[in-house]
Amino acid sequence: MKARYYLGGIVIVIFLGLLVYNFTQTDIEYESNFSTLMQDGKTCKATGTWIRDKAFEENRADKTFSFFIRDAHNNEMKVVYKGIKPNNFEVATSVVVTGKFENGYFNATDVLTKCPSKYEGQPTTVGKPAVYNF
Repeated sequence: MKARYYLGGIVIVIFLGLLVYNFTQTDIEYESNFSTLMQDGKTCKATGTWIRDKAFEENRADKTFSFFIRDAHNNEMKVVYKGIKPNNFEVATSVVVTGKFENGYFNATDVLTKCPSKYEGQPTTVGKPAVYNF
C-alpha cells in the first residue's frame, strides 16, 4: 500500500517540476516599437494597426497571408503569416502578431485581431431621470 503512495507522490512531483520548467522557458517579450523588434531577431509579440492603403495578400496555394502594420511611432513592418486570414481582419482596430523578424519581414506564427467594441461610442444616460409609462 505504501508503494502506491510513493509512486503517486513521485508522479505528482515530476508533473509539478515539468509545469514549473515550462512556465520559466517562456521568453516571448512584448515590443511596442518596430525598430527595436527589427534589430533583435528574437521571438516576440508586437501590436499595430493594419495599413489599409497597402492591400493584404492571400496565397491559397502556399496558405500564406501577408499585410503591413504600423506601430504607435509610425514605423511600418510587413507581416507574413503561414495560415489563413482571420475572419474579422477587415474590421479589426488593432492586430497583435507573435513571431520573429527575419529576411526583411516579420514571420508571424500567430495573428490576433481586436475588433471594435459594440459599446464604444454609445451615448450615456448617466444622470438622466428614468421615465416610466404605466
